[in-house]
Amino acid sequence: MAPGGSRMTKTVWIVDDDCSVTDSLATLLESVGHQVETYNSAHEFLAGYNPERAGCIVLDERMPGMSGHELQQELVRRRVLTPVILITAYAVVQLAIDVMRLGAVTLLEKPFREQQLLDAITEALKRDTEARERQRDRRVLQSRIEQLTTRQREVMELVVQGLPNKSIAHDLKISERTVELHRSRMLNCMDARSAAELAYAVGRMRGDAQQSSQTPSKRPT
Repeated sequence: MAPGGSRMTKTVWIVDDDCSVTDSLATLLESVGHQVETYNSAHEFLAGYNPERAGCIVLDERMPGMSGHELQQELVRRRVLTPVILITAYAVVQLAIDVMRLGAVTLLEKPFREQQLLDAITEALKRDTEARERQRDRRVLQSRIEQLTTRQREVMELVVQGLPNKSIAHDLKISERTVELHRSRMLNCMDARSAAELAYAVGRMRGDAQQSSQTPSKRPT
């Protein structure tokens, strides 16, 4: 059940109302091989953004209309995976706490060194890859679960709880031999080499799903 690797073009989106800033950052990032797209407002970015594309987002905090922090909140509300790097000339403790709680990779205070941004982008793209691999694995696992029979699902639920065949047989009121047959077929369908491997995969899938369903609390007023 190990995840497979994937090669996907990654984009760094820069959102800043200052054209000179977007131009200079784009030049820097393109010089080290990044694919870059620039936007001059949060609304312009949202209108053209496709969350299925891999990459990361570099946001300026102070923009007219929707701020970088507000755009980050909107992305969280939409359950967007793409990692965010926030940049600001006016860093305050509460802002740093809020953006990190919402999952930002980092908050960079202007003026920052070029290498700080490049390192943050490297980390953000790594997180993006890992998150998309987990999402893909969840989808594959859920698809396999949906192909199980009702009885196989019942056996699976008890197997991932760590119950032995004897206890499963007692709970389901079937013979141990029948449990063994369902268990073997279920593990084969799930492409799991052992009950422990299956339990880990299912637990991780459900833990990720629960975490993604929880909307972070709003900034206190």
